[in-house]
Amino acid sequence: MAPRLSVVVPVYNVERYLKECLDSIAGQSFEDFECVMVDDGSTDDSAVLAKAYAQRDPRFRLVQQENKGLGAARNTGWRNLTPGTEYLTFVDSDDTLPPHAYQLMIRTLDDTGSDFATGNAMRLRTTGLTPSHGHRRPFRETRLRTHISELPALVTDRTAWNKVYRRSFFDGAGILYPEGLLYEDAPVSVPHHFLAERVDVISEPIYHWRVREDGELSITQRKTDPRGLIDRVRSMELVREWLMARPEPEFAEHLRAYDRNCLVEEIPMFFWSLPDGDRPYWEVYQRHVGRLLAAIGPEQVAGLNAQLRLKYSLTLADRMRRFVALQRLHRIVRRTRQAARR
Repeated sequence: MAPRLSVVVPVYNVERYLKECLDSIAGQSFEDFECVMVDDGSTDDSAVLAKAYAQRDPRFRLVQQENKGLGAARNTGWRNLTPGTEYLTFVDSDDTLPPHAYQLMIRTLDDTGSDFATGNAMRLRTTGLTPSHGHRRPFRETRLRTHISELPALVTDRTAWNKVYRRSFFDGAGILYPEGLLYEDAPVSVPHHFLAERVDVISEPIYHWRVREDGELSITQRKTDPRGLIDRVRSMELVREWLMARPEPEFAEHLRAYDRNCLVEEIPMFFWSLPDGDRPYWEVYQRHVGRLLAAIGPEQVAGLNAQLRLKYSLTLADRMRRFVALQRLHRIVRRTRQAARR
């Protein structure tokens, strides 16, 4: 008989963290699972550690491939699942889970019949666990059998690893992870929210998301890396393209809601790193964000507050020196206010 849950763990050069990750999966109170580890061409001892784990626990098995990136490794894991498993989840190999995570998620799905469950997350540091700021709004309270149209904050629930999917829903949606792209989560997670009939939102933390503090930053932690900016913009464009391709009338409204979230939340994340970047980084920002703003259109921008309208006007006019000077001023004001509150 197939296990009820399939867990996919992409593995790439994480020997420092892998044992802790796999131990947290093996120690789940929900025991009826398989764990498909996908070694994505690691050059350290990650594959050796994963192979040893598979040899001593039959629920774990290892698939190996040449290095293709995180999205491709997740897709490979999905293609190697045991047929007939009922549920599917993903784990990044430097993160961990609390022992009750899958029992809580699957028990909830068994009760509600929803298409997937999504849960809160904590940031994992050497000093302990702290709430994940990015997961705060959507997971303020538990809401069962809900939908993104009823809880718009779910548009910020973009991560792949805090979800347990009903396998029939994930397979039927036909959306796999973009390959060769950073920020590959959103082009899958956001469309799934719009496609689902019902989703279970669980306020209890079910995932520990590591912050690398040892000088070995993950690529998405490098705030002025041009590739990170380029790929994040492309990630937003992929979601927009998927929404625009849907023929159902309600998806036009979904697109407007998503565009507004891009304008008021996602794109402004770039603002704070611009003063730390060099001129080539500013040029990358202007070119790629300018393209996205043009696609969203002036009507959406016109409905924003005065500060955002000014910053987007400077972006589109390619007046980046003035934009950066303005952003430096805003950063000083923000830090002064934060210090005053403390």
